[in-house]
Amino acid sequence: MLGPNDIEELKGNNSRYAVVVGVAKRARQIADEAEENKEILVEKTVSLAIKDFKAGDCSLFVDSED
Repeated sequence: MLGPNDIEELKGNNSRYAVVVGVAKRARQIADEAEENKEILVEKTVSLAIKDFKAGDCSLFVDSED
């Protein structure tokens, strides 16, 4: 589960909403890749996504509509 501390740590200059959506999208990618490769995941996909963002393997890109 994405906790408040995780959100604040990943947030930076982005909104909480952007962080939650970004982590959810990455978690879906992880789940899809595991299904495609017929892998069984022991750890939850959200936890894996958070680790990816913390490790710097993924980053948030937010479109600003001005």
